[in-house]
Amino acid sequence: MPFINVKTNTPVAQDKMQTIKSALGQAITAIPGKSESWLMVGIEPDYALWFKGSDSPAAMVEVSVYGSASPSAYSKLTAQVTDILGSSLGISPDRIYVKYFETQNWGWNGSNF
Repeated sequence: MPFINVKTNTPVAQDKMQTIKSALGQAITAIPGKSESWLMVGIEPDYALWFKGSDSPAAMVEVSVYGSASPSAYSKLTAQVTDILGSSLGISPDRIYVKYFETQNWGWNGSNF
């Protein structure tokens, strides 16, 4: 039940959104037990976003997971997310933040897991 939300101040064409969504679907497997079959992805292009006082291309990525994972799994996913946004949108790795949220309460289909 992961959710990855990408906020970026760059424009993202529809074909790039599909590329990013598919790549994130593969990357989520860096967290044991997670797969694209339960992944929800949000992409917010042209987001009002400044980093270090500049509006140069940047991204804030929020990853929410049901349960928890090891720091090494999160590090692996961070590296992959950074590579995906770098290759797809040309965002420098030093202008990407990745934030993780863990929860034991996750609702779906009218009830909680």
